[in-house]
Amino acid sequence: MGDGYGPSVVALRPFSQEELKGKTVAVPGLLTTAFLVLKLFEPDFNPLVVPFDKIFEVVREGKADAGLLIHEGQLTYEQEGLRKLVDFGEWWAQRTDGLPLPLGGNIIRRDLGPELISRLSRLLHDSIAYGLSHRSDAVTHAMQYGRGLDRKETDTFVGMYVNELTLDYGERGRTAVLRLLGEASEKGLIPPVDVVFAD
Repeated sequence: MGDGYGPSVVALRPFSQEELKGKTVAVPGLLTTAFLVLKLFEPDFNPLVVPFDKIFEVVREGKADAGLLIHEGQLTYEQEGLRKLVDFGEWWAQRTDGLPLPLGGNIIRRDLGPELISRLSRLLHDSIAYGLSHRSDAVTHAMQYGRGLDRKETDTFVGMYVNELTLDYGERGRTAVLRLLGEASEKGLIPPVDVVFAD
């Protein structure tokens, strides 16, 4: 979950939400939460699907008017000469009285049964708790996947998405998930979803 931060839309020059309408936006996929939130923000744009690590290049080359950034690009866009138009974590928090923005989750098939679901949930929880309590080692491990981030940037990025909300999103997180899926369903962006939270 992004707690006051999240995927961002960037461009070579700043422009308004109204100007985003009808523009070509490089996106990392059509089945990402980032894309869903962009559709909630502005439904009328032309998506250009490119690998997430090529979005800077596509925007700089003028193949897209803007780009939807996920992963470490949220931290490095200024180094690439781009300007942030909107941070969806900030936007979501402002319109939902401070809820975090759900961005991903682990889903377990119900037909695996309560015993296995409980065991898998516990293993995931314990793995996250171990990483949080061994932060320095976890950051060292994560650096191999950081695509150019230094240790400080890696630590910042890891802290953004592996934190106490990852360990237990609680009632605030549950409310955020239901709000996001409900709004997306009401606007016809996804079918109605029956969500059951595992404890």
